Amino acid sequence: MPHQIILTDQAPAPIGPYSQAVKAGATVYVSGQIPLDAQGQLVGDGDVAAQTHQVLKNLTAVLAAAGLGLPDVVKCSIFVKDLGNFATINQVYGSYFEEATAPARETVEVARLPRDVQVEISCIAVEQ
Repeated sequence: MPHQIILTDQAPAPIGPYSQAVKAGATVYVSGQIPLDAQGQLVGDGDVAAQTHQVLKNLTAVLAAAGLGLPDVVKCSIFVKDLGNFATINQVYGSYFEEATAPARETVEVARLPRDVQVEISCIAVEQ
């Protein structure tokens, strides 16, 4: 199946050999987003709520470049440096997704994330 690379200047450029997202058929796979602004500057140093907002803004921008939005997301993967921040991350996350139609997800604590950020989120979306 042919695929299309998705790239937008409204989210940070990849910091390695990967794409912001790849569209294969009706499915868009969005790479993990960390709390960098579109210019690549860290947002919310030490503030997990601010970092989570920036990550979700980045996901929204990449999805928009693919012609999709958060309602099209079917799966999210959340990686956190400290699972003790789960409640804060979950509260911010919940302000972007409606509970009745929220995507499937998992939240995993990891030892370290790129640029030593607090949170990274990737997602899979499907055209309706």
